[in-house]
Amino acid sequence: MTRIIAGSAGGTRLDVPGQGTRPTSDRVRESLFGALESMDAIDGARVLDLYAGSGALGLEALSRGARSAVLVERGRPAAAVIRRNVAAVRKALDASPDPEARGHEAVVVESAVLTYLGRATSPFDLVFTDPPYDLSDADMTADLVAVAPLLSPDAVVVIERAKRSTPPDLRAAGLALIRERSYGDTALWWAEPASG
Repeated sequence: MTRIIAGSAGGTRLDVPGQGTRPTSDRVRESLFGALESMDAIDGARVLDLYAGSGALGLEALSRGARSAVLVERGRPAAAVIRRNVAAVRKALDASPDPEARGHEAVVVESAVLTYLGRATSPFDLVFTDPPYDLSDADMTADLVAVAPLLSPDAVVVIERAKRSTPPDLRAAGLALIRERSYGDTALWWAEPASG
């Protein structure tokens, strides 16, 4: 079972798809969001959650003050789970005593990631990409290259992969590494648009 860890929808239970996804553990999410909050990367952010699975990353960001979240998931069963989770989080946010929590938008897009990125137009301030561990390095790079033009100037991109994976090719996408952390078998990279 997964829950929203903190924020206006803290404690809300999230369903997890039965197969084909790998939810980010609570411990990793807690550490990740602590780092993002210390960077002031969440409040008011327009969030993009790629390979969303249960939607836990994008919905955690909404709970903690992000303005909007687009959750992209190709698998139909997983997308249905995300829609249920969006409804649960929206209900918690609408019931929050904090008026700032209400009216934040979450959109579920049932699509392959690269297809969605090819037609997306919004600038995003915070991007999560948590692809299946078997996604090839070339496909990971293609995703990053496609997401780069959609980033706001101060955007943060968080990439989650297996610790044994090749580090993402950030330079090919015009991104610069901010920090890197490992938790058991999970590795996280934080990146931003490279200046110049």
